Amino acid sequence: MSSTAYAPIQKSLHWAIFLLVVGLYAMTYAEDLFPRGDPGRAMLWFLHISFGLLLLGLVVARVAARVALGAPALPRTTSGLERGLAHLTHFLLYALLFAIPIVGVVLTWMRGDALDFFGLFTIPAPFAPDRETARSVKEVHEVLATLILFVTGVHAAAALWHHYVRRDDVLRQMLPGRAG
Repeated sequence: MSSTAYAPIQKSLHWAIFLLVVGLYAMTYAEDLFPRGDPGRAMLWFLHISFGLLLLGLVVARVAARVALGAPALPRTTSGLERGLAHLTHFLLYALLFAIPIVGVVLTWMRGDALDFFGLFTIPAPFAPDRETARSVKEVHEVLATLILFVTGVHAAAALWHHYVRRDDVLRQMLPGRAG
């Protein structure tokens, strides 16, 4: 891609995914505001599953857009090490953005629940519930969710470093409003 910025669809997907990740993480804490058996807690679980499935769909669209449209080149002053770290960070972000919802799907089914996408469609569990395995899968889901916060923090810190220290256009490439 020879453009100096990401395409508008790429920017929209980037920021929508960011907001979904933050919102999904917040929902896990909001769930604790309701006692077990409370309809509010069940509604948060329903929304968490629905938004998690939406996240997975948007990540697929984001990867498709990245493959189709590419990405702006990094500044020529970017060292080989920096390029490698940028590629590693992006790889980890994409891997986690796929893994977290997929593990969440398995967790939902292991608990014996169907996947319900905002009431539009339901996918029943393809296997019998297994609460013991569900606990282990939940731990994996939580570790991955925590890990994505760390990797996102590194990603954001690098963007801010480029903006305020290097004074290049890396951050501006993903900000809304800048033409590609």
